[in-house]
Amino acid sequence: MDRYGTDVLSGDWKVPKRGRAVETPADPGLVVEEVTTDWCGEIVAVDRDLDTVTLEDRHGKRRTFPLGTGFLLEGRPVILTAPVTKAAPVKPTRTASGSVAVHDAKARVARASRIFVEGRHDAELVEKVWGDDLRIEGVVVEYLGGVDDLADHLRDFKPGPDRRVGVLVDHLVAGSKESRIAQNIMKSPVGKDVLIVGHPFIDIWQAVKPSRLGFTAWPKVPKGIDWKKGTCQQLGWPHRDQADIARAWKHILGGVRGFQDLDPALLGRVEELIDFVTA
Repeated sequence: MDRYGTDVLSGDWKVPKRGRAVETPADPGLVVEEVTTDWCGEIVAVDRDLDTVTLEDRHGKRRTFPLGTGFLLEGRPVILTAPVTKAAPVKPTRTASGSVAVHDAKARVARASRIFVEGRHDAELVEKVWGDDLRIEGVVVEYLGGVDDLADHLRDFKPGPDRRVGVLVDHLVAGSKESRIAQNIMKSPVGKDVLIVGHPFIDIWQAVKPSRLGFTAWPKVPKGIDWKKGTCQQLGWPHRDQADIARAWKHILGGVRGFQDLDPALLGRVEELIDFVTA
């Protein structure tokens, strides 16, 4: 036995019996006790401007105290602080096209080269998925009234080594009118500075995976019926006038989050065009 007892100065003799106070966010729902008044209650409000916390006891009565020291949580001293606000959303690391995201990058001055697409819907879909990439590369997308006018557009644009043109054509399949127009242009004097690619879909709508919109496959519309109106009709969507068609497209485009919602037959072709006009 130690006849003189233990050394009272050994260890951290300054530590209070209940331990040192630690900072704790005053999250709603916590039950704490204010030591000077013995008021015990649940945290029901925090005023960040006044730095106060409001406690409600088991009888429904409320009292407000300054945030800070002087509280017990489960018998241990705490320093109440304002709750941590929701963290800022993490910036995406990828663009909608799957490319590495470059945050806060300024849009590049537009190149002379261009990408032509057949219609407004095509341009809007390309913008939604590849817009970030195109701005960084300085590539402008323009839409045509139709592939029938492509030769005239190219004649006015005057493609060259520093003014390349990439063209995305709907329904570019062997033997079609679109394929014949493309072949004639590619054989012309400007052909070496023009790249025409296409997808097999009748309309750009079909490039969106139908599963993303809640059905298994795009309807088969009989020949002689406008494809967009026929599609809306078979899907049970309004199709009376152009306003209905515009609303249908808005719904379709709204279902596209990124490249994963598009058919691969379109993805590769657009990437090919971007590479061509930025080479």
